Amino acid sequence: MKILFFGTKNYDEEFFSKILQDKTYEDLDITYIEPNLTPETASLAWGYDAVCAFVNMDLSAPAIDMLNKCGVKLILMRSAGYNNVDLDQAKKYGITVMHVPGYSPEAVAEHAMALVLTANRHTHKAYIKGRENDFSLSGLMGVNLYGKTAGIIGTGKIGIAMARICRGFGMRVIGYDLYPNNTLDFLEYVDLDTLLKESDLISLHCPMFENTYHLINTETINKMKDGVILVNTSRGGLIKTEDLIKGIREGKFFAVGLDVYEEENGSVYEDLSERILGHSTMARLLSFPNVMVTSHQGFFTKEALNAISQTTVDNAMAFINGVKNGNEL
Repeated sequence: MKILFFGTKNYDEEFFSKILQDKTYEDLDITYIEPNLTPETASLAWGYDAVCAFVNMDLSAPAIDMLNKCGVKLILMRSAGYNNVDLDQAKKYGITVMHVPGYSPEAVAEHAMALVLTANRHTHKAYIKGRENDFSLSGLMGVNLYGKTAGIIGTGKIGIAMARICRGFGMRVIGYDLYPNNTLDFLEYVDLDTLLKESDLISLHCPMFENTYHLINTETINKMKDGVILVNTSRGGLIKTEDLIKGIREGKFFAVGLDVYEEENGSVYEDLSERILGHSTMARLLSFPNVMVTSHQGFFTKEALNAISQTTVDNAMAFINGVKNGNEL
């Protein structure tokens, strides 16, 4: 199988190449290229059996149309998320789409808590102040997490990992999910309104579907406590950014931590340090002293990258062998 690997970073090639040294995968021939997969670049897949893509790429209907013309039969998503893929269009052409449903829930959950701690205790600001020999404490006051209530929206594997971390901080943990997970005896399920009303920390861990798009908006923000901490390591579209900015301006949030955001596709994983940001909403978010933004790096640990690489090549082998392994979409 010839696979075209879009959006290659040095760490991608490092981890995939290491796994491909195993003779088990000698039937896989991967070509690594830098461009992301978009309708404009999809034609590069001419002559390939499969493509490998990530969550920041555009696999809308036009891209799928071109992949079909190129003869592609398999789309390997090296991610859990797939809201950027037009699954109906892929199904129309008989193109199989596979993903990595679980690679390291702890990696994302630990990053979510890192955002909480950083945004709450202003450690990023303290570091910058210290570098300038400013050791004053002005602007660095935080709040205790111990004894507070953590609200977990979405209690899949990552949400459950986050719940355990919050429990370890001595927090009361409540959760909201259409499909409750009863494996944790300390997690209390409540309805969404109750979670919004009672939580001091709200952490988003749900997929983005039609019913969760802009889940956090002016209406739901108004139901939250004043001084709430909000963290999103799931999908940017869960939050209506304009409404979030309005809430930040009005002092609703004590701190906000974002690893994902609505405008990330054009900037995520790219060095834009010498450019002027063309998106005003991102510039505004970065201007707030109580907002911490990272570049969709929740997954970025050695353990997670190894698991992603392993599952992706195993998905390719399952397709070659005509075996269903449960990772098909």
